[in-house]
Amino acid sequence: MKFLDIDELSEERFLREEVHRFVKEVVRPVSLELDRMPAEDRIKSDSPYFKVIKLMKKLGYHKIHLPADLGGSELTPLQRNIIMEELGWGSLGLATAIGVDQIPFVNVALIGDEKQFEDIVRPWIEDTKCRYHGCWGVTEPEHGSDYLMFVREEEPGKYGKGNVRAVKEDGEWVINGQKSAWVSSAPVATHCGLHVQVGDSIADGIFCVVPLDLPGIKRGKPVEMLGMRDGPQGEIFFNNLRIPEEYVIVAPTPFYKIFCDQLLCLTSVGFASFLTGLARATFEEALEYSQNRIQGGKPICQHQEIKIKLYRMFEKVETSRYYTRKAMEHVHHRILEERTFNASPRHSRAAQIYAKKVAFEVANDALQIFGAYGLSKDLIIEKLFRDARAGLIEDGTVEVLSLESADDIIENYWSD
Repeated sequence: MKFLDIDELSEERFLREEVHRFVKEVVRPVSLELDRMPAEDRIKSDSPYFKVIKLMKKLGYHKIHLPADLGGSELTPLQRNIIMEELGWGSLGLATAIGVDQIPFVNVALIGDEKQFEDIVRPWIEDTKCRYHGCWGVTEPEHGSDYLMFVREEEPGKYGKGNVRAVKEDGEWVINGQKSAWVSSAPVATHCGLHVQVGDSIADGIFCVVPLDLPGIKRGKPVEMLGMRDGPQGEIFFNNLRIPEEYVIVAPTPFYKIFCDQLLCLTSVGFASFLTGLARATFEEALEYSQNRIQGGKPICQHQEIKIKLYRMFEKVETSRYYTRKAMEHVHHRILEERTFNASPRHSRAAQIYAKKVAFEVANDALQIFGAYGLSKDLIIEKLFRDARAGLIEDGTVEVLSLESADDIIENYWSD
């Protein structure tokens, strides 16, 4: 297998081989096991889910986005991308779980104060037992992907009121409301990076890091999903939850919109990397199958229609990888290295949108190559197809991401 921007004897080559070995031998088998389990069994203390997350933390995958001067590893954007693509190759659900694990803690590290870092981030950095596990509380029953649109909102209150709202009372924030059932890792997380509305618009908000064992917090049952079943999802309810000011990482200021916009840049290129790995996984399954499946007296890869499918799948995976790597390099430079928080939204969203489409298109073609065997739960391609379909919705639908990117293009293309 050849990667055009990785030399044969480079650190990146050895890193990819090391991560791929772990993902192939540990992550993928557990992801298949979790996929077949009832949702409530997947979150029990003896679930193999925690085995994998603990191993990922021992390997330091939970802190790959943490700059070295803040306790992270000395990684380049390319090296981060390699790790994330391989994780996506093994399991989109478990890759997403270790991805959202970082959101509360990395954001505190980047923009919090010293006390917040020592109280919240330091224990997470040193954790190898999954005693600290993050989730990202964004989506709500009345606000799904449209939550992403407010960053370029011209009319205050256009997108209505959030379901989770807070008021200041006696020096504390009192939070009430509900985050929807699609919050990744919510059933198993210990901390939530929480978006809360405090004004008349969802653009008037705070971002806080909340321990999920506090009085006033209740979690719903984990939901049974079509895809990404190996990454638990569920609701979080807040009933007069009181948190001190020190839990608030981003106050209700104009910076809140900038923060949300830039956080989405980070998650977009990250999810694009996962989906590129998933696309590669489906392509490789189809390629191997087509080389061994005999029809018409020869391997089906020798039939012209299958040849063309395989080439087009390869083309899509490769273009997804190289655009995603370029977008990630830009975003990580602006946010993690320079810390100027001025990464390009349209370029980062385009990486995610394109990778989402590629993952589903390649998975769809791969399933077609397998024929009826692809519909059987006995083969991994059926799971990969479901995960790819879920990817068109997770972390923002392709439609809303496209509309939000279009607004950025119209407003800022000539001025940047």
